[in-house]
Amino acid sequence: MRRVVVLALLAVALPMAAWADGISLTNQYGTLSISAAGITSTLSHLQSFNGITAPPGHSLGTVSFSTGALISGSLAAGGVFSATGSSFIVTGSGNYGEPKGTIFSGSFVGPIDWTLTSPPGSKNLTYTLSGEIQGMLYNGHMVTGTTTQTIFTVGQQLTQGIGHIRVGTTSVAVPEPGTLGLLGTGLVGIAGIFRRKIIGG
Repeated sequence: MRRVVVLALLAVALPMAAWADGISLTNQYGTLSISAAGITSTLSHLQSFNGITAPPGHSLGTVSFSTGALISGSLAAGGVFSATGSSFIVTGSGNYGEPKGTIFSGSFVGPIDWTLTSPPGSKNLTYTLSGEIQGMLYNGHMVTGTTTQTIFTVGQQLTQGIGHIRVGTTSVAVPEPGTLGLLGTGLVGIAGIFRRKIIGG
């Protein structure tokens, strides 16, 4: 009977754990360089993490990322960057309840979209950099998710490779939670078999 109870608890807990390991965060500012060789951001301020918001003038840590080279389109009009050689790292300071050290370490997967969102001919240009990311959470779980970084450049800064992050939003969740759900269902089935054997004798 004890085995049945343990297996049933595992069956319920595993799918719940799949959803509990997701994170959502926002970032702002930092140093951003833009070129056809790739876009690199270092030390963007981690502003919020799963409902924890940094006090004014402070941050929860840093967000740093890099893309591969531009593979289609142009820097000015928008295009697509490669994920080859990319990275996406989130580090927490641990000062306000967020984890201390590496929160997420991974990279982009698939194409990274570079989209012009400001009206054509604008002096100040706004772009979004968006793509899928994959990597490891601080708890050792592999996760997938998405990030969208809103970036602006002032005057002729784009030609100098200079940009600024207005805001970035990132969310990740344990991949294929349905798989763990199926595992849980299988454990319930096994528990039923054990129960029949125990009752049958």
